[in-house]
Amino acid sequence: MDNALRQSAIWMILIAAFLDMMAMGIVMPVLPGLIEDLTGSLAAAGIWTGIIGSLWALMQFVCAPMIGSLSDRFGRRPVILISTAGLMLDWVLMAVAPNLWWLVIGRVIGGITSASATALFAYMADVTAPERRARAFGLIGAAISAGFVLGPAIGGILGEVSPRLPFWAAAGFSGAAFLYGLVVLPESLPRERRRPLTWRSASPVAALRMVGGRRELSRLALSVFLLTFSHRLFMTVFVLFAGHRHGLSTLQVGALLAFSSVLDLIVQGTAVGPATARFGDRRTTIVGLIGGMVSFLAMGLAPNAALFVAAMIPASLMGLAEPTLKSMLSRRVPESEQGQLQGAMQSLASVAGIVGPVFFGWVYAASSSSLPGLSFVIAAAILALAALTAAARTPATIASPSSAPG
Repeated sequence: MDNALRQSAIWMILIAAFLDMMAMGIVMPVLPGLIEDLTGSLAAAGIWTGIIGSLWALMQFVCAPMIGSLSDRFGRRPVILISTAGLMLDWVLMAVAPNLWWLVIGRVIGGITSASATALFAYMADVTAPERRARAFGLIGAAISAGFVLGPAIGGILGEVSPRLPFWAAAGFSGAAFLYGLVVLPESLPRERRRPLTWRSASPVAALRMVGGRRELSRLALSVFLLTFSHRLFMTVFVLFAGHRHGLSTLQVGALLAFSSVLDLIVQGTAVGPATARFGDRRTTIVGLIGGMVSFLAMGLAPNAALFVAAMIPASLMGLAEPTLKSMLSRRVPESEQGQLQGAMQSLASVAGIVGPVFFGWVYAASSSSLPGLSFVIAAAILALAALTAAARTPATIASPSSAPG
């Protein structure tokens, strides 16, 4: 693939990641309200919102390795295009949903097609030199963060016009990504590098076994899981803690989360490349994990709102850790296994997404009256363990003889 074609392909991957996340963000402000309208009960809406969210995460867990393996067998391009078209179908179904079961079906489809992130990361690994993958993965993370910042804001504005309009807008963005990819996106995986598909290897259990059974992958994969698990604190406890402990309003908390996403976008989009070029993947990863540890610990112990807000700033350094960890992992498998590897990482993230909120919610419920910051202290300890795990040396890369160890 020549340089001009490679650059257009990279832009396509970034645009697809951005549009997918923005489409998901657009519906966030209105989905609970639509569920309440269809169920006719606030209590039932709370239950079904949780069920639908868990179904989405479960579908990602089950299907991410399958989609990754399909991309290893048939190429990245058809998998990405089909998944993007499927996501558009999901939003259309939810836009016209006459009852709750249409929403359930739509979210199941959405969970399956959102697992296409595995193919996006595998594609980026195909077209990027091993020593530049941390920066490339950081750009994908920045695109995702940008979509997360803009999506909810656009959804809130459109939701004021009509509760169904954000779903149509999300379908439009997904459709635009599909059409753009249909015209621009070339295939990145040559036929000679593809490998046969076996349904056994495409299962989440087999994908996780592949990672867990290789010493060169298992420690790094554990660090990814611990990082993702600790980050679920923001989804579960942050809003409650900021309100009850420091008296911050819903608007203020929303602004803080948006501010955090902007910082994450900046770090992943601009700092990962220079940091890894100067210090290497491993040291950059450790700095990112320690920054997150310090931030969580300071947030949990902050005596007032001003220090609590200031303590959030070092959390942005976690944006250094995820792309560098994924870079080190991708450099330790051959090109024909990039899809399966990214599928395993997506499954790990899904497990963290299912278990993490339950764990931190339980800890906060048990300690909110006596030790309200305990959840943050535990999250800091988890990141410390992730840093220690990432610091352990693993065998050198096998993906390319020209690449250097992380």
